Amino acid sequence: MKRKLLMGGLIVAMLFVSGCWNRREMNDLAIAVAYGIDKAGDGYRLTVQVVDPGEVASQKGSTDRTPVTTYQATGETIFEALRRMTKVSPRKIYNSHLRMLVISDKVAEDGIANVLDFVSRNHEHRGDFYVVIAKDTTASNTLKILTHLESIPANQMYSSLETSERSWAPTSAVTLDELIDDIVSPGKQPAVTGLRIKGSQTTGENKRNVNEIASSTQLVYNGLAVFKKDKLIGWLNEEESKAYNYIQDNVKSTVGVVYCPGGGNVALEVMHSATKVKGKVVHGKPTIDVSVRMRANIGEVRCSIDLSEESSLKQLEQNGNRKVQQFIEETIATVQKKYKVDIFGFGEVMHREQPKYWKTVQDDWDTQFQTLAYRVNVECEIRYLGTQSNSFLEEMDKKE
Repeated sequence: MKRKLLMGGLIVAMLFVSGCWNRREMNDLAIAVAYGIDKAGDGYRLTVQVVDPGEVASQKGSTDRTPVTTYQATGETIFEALRRMTKVSPRKIYNSHLRMLVISDKVAEDGIANVLDFVSRNHEHRGDFYVVIAKDTTASNTLKILTHLESIPANQMYSSLETSERSWAPTSAVTLDELIDDIVSPGKQPAVTGLRIKGSQTTGENKRNVNEIASSTQLVYNGLAVFKKDKLIGWLNEEESKAYNYIQDNVKSTVGVVYCPGGGNVALEVMHSATKVKGKVVHGKPTIDVSVRMRANIGEVRCSIDLSEESSLKQLEQNGNRKVQQFIEETIATVQKKYKVDIFGFGEVMHREQPKYWKTVQDDWDTQFQTLAYRVNVECEIRYLGTQSNSFLEEMDKKE
């Protein structure tokens, strides 16, 4: 009897429960996939890349319309600019599918704290989008470039950043939460991937840019932006950016060129890399040990070398060790002398492994970092030679 009463009560209660109390119809929304933040006097100019759902979902083939559009508005704050955008957008901007946040280098030089406060505070933002810095151009300009493969440019920017990080290594896919953590951490400063436009801005905005086999204008990731707290202070080049990712244990795969003993070179494909960073105090001074272990394959041979000989592989491994060790050491030295901020997280290592010492230096760690002693050790193991051991180029040379 009690069970019947309970079931009856549940049925009655369900009659008064609404299914989706906060449901919003697709026809009422403009789905934002990318934000661009630029300066506008003492305020901000917000550019939003919005999907044209009718064009993306169309089964009728190509039309003259682009799959996305952009809206712009200015305001003393970014939130104000977003609401002011309703004057030009026929629909309310919906932000839960945001993929990219592009911040101009001019905004970054003044500080990105206000930008990050807005995007982290808005309940519609999920925090899994990537943050990049527009280099030598405005953020607005980058969101107007039409792209191949992905009809929605923000999706191509997102996928390209992930692919580059996995397969090439000089870029870093940084999410909102990761960036904020680096800003507030006393033992690490932020580093964020740069984005620039290669080619003509005017051509990139025209649909001809994607109707050609080779796009005249492209979006290209370029180096890492170095920050001190929330302010941009400089850039790492491609090799320095790769060294940064080695230290961060963020190299999944990449390619490097190693010189052969008798001249020429070999291309090595790094298939796996693991980095361990240790911290200790020696005679009252902090010391960092960076240990990198790699497994690599032979990807291309441009020299005369007998790869069937173990001694030849050992020589290539040693040359690879020296090269990676050298550019990691040079990158640490450059950041110490030129930028004077710890983007590598060595302070976090000291905090974790030497907590008593850390308490004495945490308020002045960047000064300690400038004279920090470090040792870098690299071990490369060549595992596979590809589908053949020695190159036919050697046999071709013998024929002459």
